[in-house]
Amino acid sequence: MYSTRDHTAIPLPDSATSKSKSFSLSRTWKRATRCQKNLIVLVLCLTVISIFVYSSQISKLEKEEAEGLDFVRKKKGDQHKGPSDENVMVAVDLDIAPDPPQNNKVGSKEKNVDHNIRANAPVQASMSERQEFVRGMMRHAWSGYKKYAWGHDHLHPITHKFDNWFGLGLTILDALDTLYIMDLKEEYQEAREFVANKLTFDKDIDVNLFECTIRVLGSMLSMYHLTNDKLYLDKAVDIGDRLLPALTKSPSPVPYSDVNLRTGNAHAPKWGPDSSVSEVTTIQLEFRDLSFITGDSKYKDAVDRVSKHVHDLAGKKDGLIPMWINARTGNFRPSATLTVGARADSYYEYLIKLWVQTGGTESVYLDDYLEAVRGIEKHLIGLSIPNHFTYVGELLNGVNPSAKMDHLVCFLGGSLALGSRLLEKKLPEVSKHHMDLGTAITKTCHEMYASTPTGLSPEITYFNLNEAVKEDVIVKPLDRHNLLRPETIESYFYFWRLTNSSMYRDWGWNAAQAFEKYCKVEGGYTSIKNVMDLRNTKPMDKMESFFLGETLKYLYLLFSDDHKLLPLDKWVFNTEAHPLPIRSSSRI
Repeated sequence: MYSTRDHTAIPLPDSATSKSKSFSLSRTWKRATRCQKNLIVLVLCLTVISIFVYSSQISKLEKEEAEGLDFVRKKKGDQHKGPSDENVMVAVDLDIAPDPPQNNKVGSKEKNVDHNIRANAPVQASMSERQEFVRGMMRHAWSGYKKYAWGHDHLHPITHKFDNWFGLGLTILDALDTLYIMDLKEEYQEAREFVANKLTFDKDIDVNLFECTIRVLGSMLSMYHLTNDKLYLDKAVDIGDRLLPALTKSPSPVPYSDVNLRTGNAHAPKWGPDSSVSEVTTIQLEFRDLSFITGDSKYKDAVDRVSKHVHDLAGKKDGLIPMWINARTGNFRPSATLTVGARADSYYEYLIKLWVQTGGTESVYLDDYLEAVRGIEKHLIGLSIPNHFTYVGELLNGVNPSAKMDHLVCFLGGSLALGSRLLEKKLPEVSKHHMDLGTAITKTCHEMYASTPTGLSPEITYFNLNEAVKEDVIVKPLDRHNLLRPETIESYFYFWRLTNSSMYRDWGWNAAQAFEKYCKVEGGYTSIKNVMDLRNTKPMDKMESFFLGETLKYLYLLFSDDHKLLPLDKWVFNTEAHPLPIRSSSRI
């Protein structure tokens, strides 16, 4: 014991001291005000949360460090792989928005992609994951169509309504080969059952010869070649025979634009006397193929007559053709606009593809194609200011240059690339020049996407030629809509197949993410009216059939590592992306 002033202090054991302190804390807590108690509880809670977050971050950092070391080891282990393996490695190790490249050489591992898109997709997505993503887009589009517009031509995915253009179920027909190629078995079977049990062409309706040929006849032919299912051959012959009067009943070699499927009555469009050149010159691949598989020359003879007439017709300008032609007179409309865009685009596309279709045995189509490309370079190609983007403009009234470029023109890069590859041995200098031109045009088409806030191209773009203006791309208010078109994706696909440059896949991935972010709605995907406003894109409530038939198909093929999936030396795609086989000759 020890003494402290006037009393004696006796040391207590620890337990007793703790008990005394506990009593003291209890009394203190009871004496505290409600505000003081709340403050103490808040401090304790924040302390516990801080400890938990700190522990989680430490664990995450340790895991990332371990994964990073493992990734480095894998990269080092891949250094001894050959060129094909290296391409696969680059495809797997992709960033959604990597830094721009230091060069754009073919095969370079540098990436040049649009920085505008920030999507809810994995930061690193392998090619198989990207393909699966596109399959998911297809499932969503198909699901909405099936639920709200089954059997009708087009879905309105926001209002859950539909419209009928021909009343043939165009979305189903356009989507058939896409479903088959993507191996979506259940969805494909639904579509086939519609064709087998519901689809009839015996209808008292007027259809557009061109649109019905590329979408309906093209689909039936493609499906017959892919599946060898006689159902599709029978349907192809049926629709081919019903469309044929548009060609045979015209007073000139130029077909009428419209025909009644039941009566065979053919006539010019109701809105004017002329047909667009693309309408009468983009039916040849399909009708020729129908002759090849049936052995009946009447289909090929009918469309070859059109091609020969246009080949011989006066009024061209260095291989460029006016955009309007009259079925009664057989002549071009004087002073019509020269363009590779709307109303003329697929004429140029089919020149090279008709040469391809019969194994390069019909030189007239190659000659016309080469002349047309020279004319495009001479009269329509320009360079914007200040960055010198290569655009394909127009000659208004056949003489006045315009720096206007439709999104539809963006097929041209891919066509030039395809032609370049086929001309490598025959015309090597021309081949290289066409590849360079196609590369430049496709880069411009990418800029039409990358220059907008949404990362989606407008329908029409103007290119700046004024040195006082600092922006190359000009988008006018009435041209800001996006219709879910495929042409740029189509060119990416050709360049990927022909160069193995992953840059084109990156660009396609950005476009897919933009469609997903700004066009996806509960009922499917919608076209939008304003690609320039992130906050108000103004959905147009329309899902075109070509979104399923072309855009998603080309995206899926773009992300396929398997070049044996519809190889370009065995298949030629019609303008609606329906694949047809390449023949060895023009003989039936």
